[in-house]
Amino acid sequence: MRLTSLQAGHQGMRQSLFVALILLVFVSCKPQPEEPYQPTPYELPSPLFFPTTNNIPEDNPMTKEGVELGNVLFFEEGSCASCHHQEHSYELGPEGTLEHLGTQHTMLPLINIAWNTTGLGWKCQVPTLEEMVYAAYTDPTEINADTSEVVKRLQQSENYPELFKKAFGTEEITFVLVEKAIAQYVRSLVFADSKFDRYLRGEEQLTQDELNGYLLFTTENGADCFHCHGGGANALFTTNLRYNNGLDANGQEEFKAPTLRNIALTAPYMHDGRFSTLDEVINFYSEGVQYSEQISPLMHHVMQGGVQLTDQEKQQLKAFLYTLTDTSLRGRNDRSIP
Repeated sequence: MRLTSLQAGHQGMRQSLFVALILLVFVSCKPQPEEPYQPTPYELPSPLFFPTTNNIPEDNPMTKEGVELGNVLFFEEGSCASCHHQEHSYELGPEGTLEHLGTQHTMLPLINIAWNTTGLGWKCQVPTLEEMVYAAYTDPTEINADTSEVVKRLQQSENYPELFKKAFGTEEITFVLVEKAIAQYVRSLVFADSKFDRYLRGEEQLTQDELNGYLLFTTENGADCFHCHGGGANALFTTNLRYNNGLDANGQEEFKAPTLRNIALTAPYMHDGRFSTLDEVINFYSEGVQYSEQISPLMHHVMQGGVQLTDQEKQQLKAFLYTLTDTSLRGRNDRSIP
């Protein structure tokens, strides 16, 4: 029996629909490639007068899951928090003397490190935070760990594989990922809510002594601090550069000007912890600076032994430095292993 043209058209359409249905079933049954895991982006704050550039590398963008993993790793027993104490601005504190450490250098506080683009350490010798994590774990005078054993222990733990999967999309733990996670956490340690910050934001007033101290801090004929430690327009309160500041007449080395933020919490002072109090530091810059051929040209008052502050000026300068304290400590106080 011959089909009419209309019947033939209907039959052809049914055949086409059948073929399309078969193809749809085939495609739907075929395993689809997994979407790459995307952790939650972490937005680094932009405090007033902080630099616009940071040291976040392209291969380790900050994520909420990465910061949280780094937080837990940082406070592991025997890890970073053993020496970088929250209450001392993530620095060692009173134990950080030459006699205690048995090494040349005390520690630098781990705050606002995300904006340090000149290298880390007292001599700016470590290029990145990730590399600093590796150096700290392997240095015999610091954590002194075998990185392969660290990875093995983390891999065998109950919770770490899942935490690494959330942060990096894999349960396979490597020390490179440990470095990345801890570096993310340290970059999240932003301190920018001191009395001075609130003054800059118009939220709080400084006392007359604090204002006078700020004027001394930012003038060459005053305490002359700002060349190396910044000021209102450089709210990091460090240039992150190295200087010879006249500690010793035969001193030939340059050391980083540390941030003065939380300076009230980070005694002892200088690279070797020689000064126990902030008063000793101020006295040194006032009348204890020693000349050498290597001294920084920014030490304008070296031929007079220092800036020669009066007792009242010293107290005013100290009052201003105390306004740089931000007590909103961030991070976990729990050092337990998850």
